[in-house]
Amino acid sequence: MQAIKVYGIKACDTVKKARSWLESREINYIFHDYKIEGVTADMITHWVDQAGWEAVLNRNGTTFRKLPEADRLDLDAAKATGLMTANPSTIKRPIIDGAGPLILGFNPDIYERAFRLSV
Repeated sequence: MQAIKVYGIKACDTVKKARSWLESREINYIFHDYKIEGVTADMITHWVDQAGWEAVLNRNGTTFRKLPEADRLDLDAAKATGLMTANPSTIKRPIIDGAGPLILGFNPDIYERAFRLSV
């Protein structure tokens, strides 16, 4: 089985909830803090290919809202990928890869379905 990777920012409350949920169920994962370890355009392109740029780009966050209006308008996959590469805080958090379809954000119901544990 492929290793589960959790991408996000260590200080993010949503990432903390997701990691706590995984740890409480003893689900092993590798954590990649893209504020510290960085994020590449290739990584973002992979996520965009899997889930669509609209889902990967976090338009609700402070970082996105503080961008110049010209950066926030007329978005497409290429422009959004460039924004996320330059501003990793604009990426939806967390992103979980390796547990089947890409999982974006934290939703306990989605996690329960994705990580069905054998009893």
